[in-house]
Amino acid sequence: MIEVKNLTKKYGNNLAVDDVSFKIRGGRIYGFLGPNGAGKSTTMNIIAGSLAATSGTVLINGCDICDDPIEAKKQIGYLPEIPPLYADMTPEEYLIFVARAKGVKPGRIEKQVNEVMEQTGITHMKHRLISGLSKGYKQRVGIAQAMLGDPDVIILDEPTVGLDPQQIIDIRALIRRLGESKTVILSSHILAEIKEVCDHIIIISRGKVVADSSLEELESRAGDSTTMHMSIKGAKDTVLSVIAAYPNVRECRVLCDKDGVVELELELPRGIDIRDELFFAMAEKRCAVINIEQSSASLEQIFLSLTDKTQGTPDKRTLRDKKRREKILGNVADTLPQNDDGGEGA
Repeated sequence: MIEVKNLTKKYGNNLAVDDVSFKIRGGRIYGFLGPNGAGKSTTMNIIAGSLAATSGTVLINGCDICDDPIEAKKQIGYLPEIPPLYADMTPEEYLIFVARAKGVKPGRIEKQVNEVMEQTGITHMKHRLISGLSKGYKQRVGIAQAMLGDPDVIILDEPTVGLDPQQIIDIRALIRRLGESKTVILSSHILAEIKEVCDHIIIISRGKVVADSSLEELESRAGDSTTMHMSIKGAKDTVLSVIAAYPNVRECRVLCDKDGVVELELELPRGIDIRDELFFAMAEKRCAVINIEQSSASLEQIFLSLTDKTQGTPDKRTLRDKKRREKILGNVADTLPQNDDGGEGA
């Protein structure tokens, strides 16, 4: 479907994308993650043909985005983070304009425009000016324009940013419906959204791909342990004696023992769940279980562990900016009035 080979993008001396390679296969929803400035939007812009790469290739169903841009772009629908809307048009007028720009055959424009408006739920808004639409409906119009031309791939850059909870739910449902017939690449800073919607995850940090796998494979990389947190009302020795009877407990840490309540953190093998057994075992010892929770490493923890590893030493640009800030602050300090005791004035 999409093959990215040795993609590199430089802005002067700044390396935004550093020899990135990955493949996007059909029929999946891909989550594209990374910290701010990691190179996500740059990579997506290059794939969509909106930005030229310094080196490397992008193939869309075998078509090179540089050598055959028109044919390659026909197979991609793209929604940038800020939707490319014309505020003085209605959604219907705008979508007709986009359909013509994309080369949709005149006899099919009306049908396609009506179809994408229905699929995105904006038909009842088609005669209103885009300037008067809520942000949620503007996002829908932006997704609708990406769907025109019936592309195989839909690229969505932060499609739910700035939306209210109900709008987010609606857009996520729309993305899932798109994923039933299209390949979707979704960039988002909301990791729960990626986990809920996506089948496969690509993480980029400092211009390099640091993960490219399914969510299940990614979670397995976090280790083979599960953590259980418990709050139990009872004597510490009694509580610990109950837990000692379970050989699956690799480690038991007492976090707090105060006012007759013991807080514990247990480490168990992944896939082992003894919460029910522990609850009834504690009850037999007249120890009340106040709280019991079990969790594996979250996507947030995995994301942070992968991206933190690639931060490394600050690059020359970062150090240069730091020195410039220090110089400016030093100059400002020199101009501040001094108190009698030699300190700076308020």
